[in-house]
Amino acid sequence: MIYFALLILLVGIELIYFKIADTYNIIDKPNSRSSHTSITLRGGGIIFPIAISIAFLLGYVSWAVTLAVVLVAIVSFIDDIKPLSQLPRFISHVIAVGLIFYELHLFYEPLWLLPVVFVLLIGWVNAFNFMDGINGITVLYALAAIATFSFLPINEASLPLLITMGLSCLAFGIFNVRKKAKTFAGDVGSISMALFLGYFMIKTIIDSGQLGYILFFSVYGIDAIITIINRLLKKENIFQPHRSHLYQYLANEMGYSHILVAFMYAGFQLGINGLVIYMDAIGDLSLLFIGGFLLLLTFIYLLVRNFVTRKMVLGNS
Repeated sequence: MIYFALLILLVGIELIYFKIADTYNIIDKPNSRSSHTSITLRGGGIIFPIAISIAFLLGYVSWAVTLAVVLVAIVSFIDDIKPLSQLPRFISHVIAVGLIFYELHLFYEPLWLLPVVFVLLIGWVNAFNFMDGINGITVLYALAAIATFSFLPINEASLPLLITMGLSCLAFGIFNVRKKAKTFAGDVGSISMALFLGYFMIKTIIDSGQLGYILFFSVYGIDAIITIINRLLKKENIFQPHRSHLYQYLANEMGYSHILVAFMYAGFQLGINGLVIYMDAIGDLSLLFIGGFLLLLTFIYLLVRNFVTRKMVLGNS
């Protein structure tokens, strides 16, 4: 009953935000790089930092993690309304990562480890944000990750926090996982959720001592990294909006339903997560398996991407 009441509360907060966004014209207008064609309310993902703030008040999460998520959310929300330069966004990310490091006691680890984790976490946050381009993909992928983390016995003590964040995804998904979305997450939603998921990934790896859980983010990671490499080879500005992720090709150029593509990404990742958990259970989630599996996934991704791009070229000829 508590969680049902919390879901109703989160939906109510989302509806109140819609009134505010409509009043102050916080909207997303489609352009040549957009995957949508109609004006849509922006920033519905504000429900994610609100949810973690509620979790803090209920004693489910520490002040450091809450402050980290809320900080990047505030700066990102301002950026959603009036674009900021790279500097304030980067500074907020650095401070937030520092708070995550503090929470996870990483400052007591070997110095060489800190820049490695810093780069990975900053990279993940930006990759997750880049992948937020069609209806449903961010919230469904986040739900897949949260469900997987919740399944692991090592995270039993964190279930109230994970359930709360999962409920925020459901509240947002009601208005986003549809053919014509009522709202988009905006940077406030994608970046705050990315930081939360990144924190929980590092926490899970530390608590379990199993690096293989990083495969829980492999679908997004491979798509983001290969797309960035491809854009760099074309001498494009990787910080500019674009439509060259595989999911964008599928949804925009190939004409597949946005919701179908979003479910495909989340479903494929969930299947991988199940395999990873199984391999760990039988004691075979070794570094050799992790590396080999990543290579296999990358090979499959490149095959699919090459097939899709060839069909696009043939279709335009």
